[in-house]
Amino acid sequence: MTTTTVQLPWTQAELPKRQFMIGAGSTAVGLAAAKLARAEEDKTWDLIVVGAGAAGIPAAIFAAQRGAKVLLIEASAQLGGTLHLSTGQMSAAGTKIQKQKGIVDTPQEHFDDVWRISKGTVNPDLVKLAVFNAAEAYDWLMDNGFEMIEGHPVKGRAHEPYSQNRYYWGIEEGISIVKVLEKLAKPLIDNGRITFLARHEAKELIVTNGAVTGVIAQGENGKASRNMGKFVLLASGGYAANPAMFEKLTGCKQYARMSYPYSQGQGITMGLAVGGYLRGKEQYLCNFGGIMAADEPQSTVIGRFTTYPERRQPWEIYVNVAGKRFVQEDIPSVDKREHALLAQPDFRYWIVFDDEIFKAAPNPIEGWDRAKYEAAFTSEPMFFKAATLEELAAKAGVDGAGLTASVASYNQGQASGKDALGRTHMPKAIVKAPFYAVRVQGYSITSTAGLAVNKDLQVIRADGSTIRGLYAAGELLGTAQLMGSAFCGGMNVMPAITYGKILGQRMIPLTA
Repeated sequence: MTTTTVQLPWTQAELPKRQFMIGAGSTAVGLAAAKLARAEEDKTWDLIVVGAGAAGIPAAIFAAQRGAKVLLIEASAQLGGTLHLSTGQMSAAGTKIQKQKGIVDTPQEHFDDVWRISKGTVNPDLVKLAVFNAAEAYDWLMDNGFEMIEGHPVKGRAHEPYSQNRYYWGIEEGISIVKVLEKLAKPLIDNGRITFLARHEAKELIVTNGAVTGVIAQGENGKASRNMGKFVLLASGGYAANPAMFEKLTGCKQYARMSYPYSQGQGITMGLAVGGYLRGKEQYLCNFGGIMAADEPQSTVIGRFTTYPERRQPWEIYVNVAGKRFVQEDIPSVDKREHALLAQPDFRYWIVFDDEIFKAAPNPIEGWDRAKYEAAFTSEPMFFKAATLEELAAKAGVDGAGLTASVASYNQGQASGKDALGRTHMPKAIVKAPFYAVRVQGYSITSTAGLAVNKDLQVIRADGSTIRGLYAAGELLGTAQLMGSAFCGGMNVMPAITYGKILGQRMIPLTA
C-alpha cells in the first residue's frame, strides 16, 4: 500500500487576516480546547468535510446523526460560510408550505422551469438530483425553525420568474439559514460526534492506492495535521474572492470585492491536483451591475440603480462605451438585460438623462434619499454632470459622437412613439441641460466554473471515471452546472443544502 500527498498546482492568494466581521444577526460556534486536542490525537474519521457552509454543515449533521465520526474543517472561525453574506435564496417544489397555501407544484415543473430559463445549458442529472430532493430539505429547515419572509413563496425576485410560487427567502436572508444549521450542529459538536476544526486550512488531499483517504490541514500556528477518513467531501466554496483564480477560470476580471473572503478556491485546487477537472467556464454571466466606489477592479458597490421595470419604469437610456444603446431599457426580462450587458466591453454601461428627467423621475437608487442622490454628482467618481452631451461624454469616458447620435435617435422615437429598440415607456426626451450620467459595472460574486461530478456527486476525471473516496458539493461545483448561462432563483443555496443532506445520509451507513 502506498500513501502520498498531492502538491497543489497553484499558489493561493493569502487569506484575509481575520478582517471579516460576522453580520450582526449571526452567531459563532465556539471551539473548546479539548476538542482541538482530540482532533490532533484522533486521525481516523468516517467522514471528513472541508468547508462548514451550506453544503458542508448538513452533510456533517446527517452523517453524525447516523452515528458517524465526522471531522469538519473550516478556514474561518465560525459555521456558515458564504451564508453570512448571501441573500439565502432557495427554491423548492412540493413543500409543506406550498401545500398549506394551495400551491400545486412538482419537482418536474421545477426542473422544466430551470431548463427553460437556462435555455437547456444546465447539467440535467445534477439539477434533477437537486430539485427532486429540495422539498424534503426545505421542509427540514422549516421544521427546525427557519423563518420565511411573510408572503413567500413567490414566483421571482431579482431573477427570471418561475411558473409557480416556489421561491423562498428568510427574514434575515442567509443568516436565517445559518441559525438553523448552528442550532442543529452545535449539540453534535458539543457531544463529540462532530469535531469542528475552525481556523484550519485544508492544504492537501492524501491519496492511497489511487483513492482519496484523507486531508492535511494547517492551523493558524502553522502546525499541520494528517487526518484520515473513509470519505472526503469538498464543500469549501468557490473562488470568487481570489482575483487571480477568478480571472484564470472565467477569463475576465473580478470587478467587485463583494464575495465571502474565504472563497479562495482551495477545494477546487485540491480536486484538480488529484485528477479532477472543471466544467462551466464558458457559461460565465454577470449581473446587470452596481455603482462602484472607485474606477478599479475589486471595488465595492455603493448603490444600485433600479433597472427592474416592474419596480421602476426607466426614464433614462443605457449606453455602452461607444455611446450606443445596447438594450431595450424597459424589456421585462432580466436575463435578456444581463446577456445584453455580457456583450459590452468590460461589462460596463452608463445611464444617461437630462435635467427634466433628473427632477421628475422617481428616485432611482434603492436605499438612497434625494439629498444623497443629488450630492453624488459632486462627490462620487461614477456620477457625471455637464452642460452639454459632448462634455458629458468626455467626463464619463464614452464616445461623444456615439452618445449624441443615440440621444438624437431616442428623442426622435420618443416624439413619434416608435423607439428603434422597441421601448414603449418614454415619458420625456433628453434635451435640457445639464445632462447626467451614472456609470454601472456588471460583476459576479459567485464562481461559474466548478469541479465536475457525476450524479452521485463523486468527483470525476475528464474520462468520466470516479476519484474514489472524493465527493464535492456547494459552490465548489460552480453555478454553471446548476444554472447554466442564466441566474435561476434559489439554485445555488438550495442545491447546496440538499446535496449536503443527501451525502450525509447516503455516504455513511447507519451505525447508530
